[in-house]
Amino acid sequence: MSDEHFPESAPEPLPEPAPVTLTPIGVIRTPFAARENMPIQPSGARGVEGRIVLRPDLAPALRDLDGFSHLLLLYHFHRSSGYDLIVTPFLDDTPRGLFATRAPRRPNPLGVSVVRLVGVEGNVLRIADIDVLDGTPLLDIKPHVPAFDAPEGARAGWLERTAVQAGAQRSDGRFVEEGGA
Repeated sequence: MSDEHFPESAPEPLPEPAPVTLTPIGVIRTPFAARENMPIQPSGARGVEGRIVLRPDLAPALRDLDGFSHLLLLYHFHRSSGYDLIVTPFLDDTPRGLFATRAPRRPNPLGVSVVRLVGVEGNVLRIADIDVLDGTPLLDIKPHVPAFDAPEGARAGWLERTAVQAGAQRSDGRFVEEGGA
């Protein structure tokens, strides 16, 4: 990328970043106890129901959420550790740069899923189309807003050929570290 705002040059050194501490706001409950053979994306989890159990002190923050059909969940891949900069993703047999994939083993193991909101009951959200492990720590919830979250003309890079296959693809252990489950 080169323009007057970002001229091409040698890589810039980065200052040592301060650590970031996040506290889960709740837990995601699903039928998936192990990573093997689970859906790799929400499109492969159509109809799979789950729950979000939010910390009770945060229940007032759910006000007005019931007017939205879908939610964006930001969560911690709590059973992933380590990462490789080049990975062979589930939907391809070509090694790709990690940041061009949705592989769960990442420098910061964060995941995002779009789920369907079924209902709100106190501090519990009933959800559907969920593709995460049972007990996954939830970091944030945002309403899905099509006008904000689906940019016109968006491209999907190498996934444009294979993304439709995500509904049938199941995890196969390639992103499970040695000794992990």
